[in-house]
Amino acid sequence: MVGMIIRFIVSALVLMLISFLLPGFQVAGFTGALIAAIVIAIMGFIVESILGEKISPQSRGIVGFITAAVVIYFAQFLVPAMKVTWWGALLASLVIGIVDAFVPTELR
Repeated sequence: MVGMIIRFIVSALVLMLISFLLPGFQVAGFTGALIAAIVIAIMGFIVESILGEKISPQSRGIVGFITAAVVIYFAQFLVPAMKVTWWGALLASLVIGIVDAFVPTELR
């Protein structure tokens, strides 16, 4: 349980950093980023359950990259503190993929 809480806190901090660095991606405050991290994780889990292992973080290719961008873009409709353009979602997906490669959010 503590590991999951830490994972969401780290994800929220990454979203705040992305919001600061990238155009087209905004998240208001830490609480908004935390809610966005939870919504993105839930939506990602649902999409991965439907589409299978091809889009999982462990085997992310172009399909995983596009899927992550779509999940990030549609998360804005559930999180009022988040505003994302298509371009911002693509850039955020790229940055999150790079960060995940260096700082994995789960033990492998």
